[in-house]
Amino acid sequence: MFSSLITIVISIVVGILILYILFAKILGIRVINPNEVAVIEKWWSFKGSLKDAIIALNGEAGYSPDLLRGGIHFRTVLMYRIHRYPLITIPQGQIAYIFARDGIPLSPAQTLGKVVPEANNFQDVRGFLNSGGQKGPQRAILREGTYAINLAQFIVITSNEIKTIFSGTKAEMTEISVMHQTLTERDAFKPIVIMGKSQSASDYMGVVTVHDGKPLPQGEIIAPDVGEGHANFQDPEKFLELGGFKGKQIRALIDGTYYINRLFATVEYKEKTVVPIGYVGVVVSFFGKEGIDTTGDDYKHGELVAEGCKGVLAKPLMPGKYAFNTDAGKIVQVPTTNIILKWNKGEVGDHKYDENLAEVDIITKDAFEPALPLSVVMHIDYKQAPWVIQRFGDINMLVNQSLDPLVGAYFKDVAQTKTLIELIQERSAIRERAVLEMKEKFGKYNLELEEVLIGTPRSANPNDKQIENILMQLRDRQIAEEKKTTYHKQQEAAESEKSLREAEAVAAQQSKLTESKIQIEVERNSGAALASKAEMEASQITALAKANAEKVRLEGNAEASKEQAVGIAKANAIEAQVKAYGGAEYRVTQEVIDKLTDAIKNTNVQLVPNTVVNMGGGTDNNGSSGSVVLDTLLKLITLGKLGVTLPETITDEKTEIK
Repeated sequence: MFSSLITIVISIVVGILILYILFAKILGIRVINPNEVAVIEKWWSFKGSLKDAIIALNGEAGYSPDLLRGGIHFRTVLMYRIHRYPLITIPQGQIAYIFARDGIPLSPAQTLGKVVPEANNFQDVRGFLNSGGQKGPQRAILREGTYAINLAQFIVITSNEIKTIFSGTKAEMTEISVMHQTLTERDAFKPIVIMGKSQSASDYMGVVTVHDGKPLPQGEIIAPDVGEGHANFQDPEKFLELGGFKGKQIRALIDGTYYINRLFATVEYKEKTVVPIGYVGVVVSFFGKEGIDTTGDDYKHGELVAEGCKGVLAKPLMPGKYAFNTDAGKIVQVPTTNIILKWNKGEVGDHKYDENLAEVDIITKDAFEPALPLSVVMHIDYKQAPWVIQRFGDINMLVNQSLDPLVGAYFKDVAQTKTLIELIQERSAIRERAVLEMKEKFGKYNLELEEVLIGTPRSANPNDKQIENILMQLRDRQIAEEKKTTYHKQQEAAESEKSLREAEAVAAQQSKLTESKIQIEVERNSGAALASKAEMEASQITALAKANAEKVRLEGNAEASKEQAVGIAKANAIEAQVKAYGGAEYRVTQEVIDKLTDAIKNTNVQLVPNTVVNMGGGTDNNGSSGSVVLDTLLKLITLGKLGVTLPETITDEKTEIK
């Protein structure tokens, strides 16, 4: 019984659920979340079905242009199919692209569908179609935000996916896939940001190429600027309304962020053009109208035109940074500082203008063939820079095709009138003449010649020593001349030094000379006084001398008389002694013996033994008998040695000596 009751209840509940489900399906109760939308697809309609369209604007069978938003809706499954999906959200800093599946076909000249403001960023399908919206990829893009978009009409292409509820035909889906791939390759899902890559790098600019619109006129390669209304290509519709052309644009994008449809226009990043200090930029424009020549009727080498015209612009760009589209022209940088060109293979300037120049091969009057190195300093006035570029194309062509032949021919002509030695010795005069004569020729090329410098001629053949020998002789000759001059100067210097030294000596002794002169005068006076005094003293001395002489004479006479008397007395005494000795010889002998005896007595040499045998015991006056004997003995020995013989035997009282 209880189980039967449960079964009945379950059956009733199931029946109610089945009836509810059937009722809900039949009534079509649909619950849409607030963050969702739903596309209504009508299975059948009394108004029939669509033929050439996808969106049923008038209730036909097909996709409804209207969306179901959040809430409860009734759509019976017997007539409607509901496609529910989240709202379309585009993240910040990204771009989404739209492909319209229904609308007016694109014209042959179009690439993208026109912008329909009534479509309200593609959220109003009815407004889009009723206002002439076109099928295919659209010019308008979706910026960051959330959108309720009918994915039956619009396919939304983002960086990550393709949002659609309809698979479409294979060809259509292939086209969408190719479109997504193209956008990915162009990095088209992000805005264009232009800025310097680094603080030291030059800033960048964007060169724009438009892929939609009317084509450029025949013969034009750059589209002209159409003004400011299109917000730097961010408003494609306004750009085309202003008459913009497809192709590369003369207007470039500078620093900033740009939300540009990359199907409408692509951007190529290029560095800005910098004209450094010391240069000007001559603009050669590839686009613009035919300009009026500003050079005048007398100038036959070309034209200079105003800004906005094709050709070489008459006004150059001053030093600075420019967002110049190099696809629309070029900027030839012309130095306004002095340019030094060297006709010397071994030297090349930083500008490289003279890298093809070499020494000028000349022939002198005396048939030498040296190579002559040269340097030319020139200047280009910044106002004349466009004239130079218009005439020669660039500075390299000017140097190689005009200045090189001009300078070479001039110095070849000069060399033929000079010998090698004259060419060397007269270089200064030749240089001054060259500056004067070539200045006019340079002026014809709109150039200002500043200076001409001439090097030393050298042989083109390293093995040829003739020129070197000539130069060596000149050097030796010059050294000799310099030596002569040096010696002459040294002689002058020596003479000057001698005069200087004499003057210095005189100056140094000047005080002494003055003192000596004064001293001489003093001495002269003193001498006179002394002379006078000496004369007086001489008179006195003479008188005294006479008196002394008389005194000496008298004293001499007295002394002589004295000596005479003494001598006579001595002579008489000696004569008496001689007689006493027995003769003069005995007297002499006696004197000698006395002197010798005295000498022996006064010496320390012992002539006889210390012990003497005293035979008689006589004594001397002092009572010494030895001394008497010794004296006698010495006298006898001395007489014997002298060979003197005593005349007789002398006998004392006690001893006899023979």
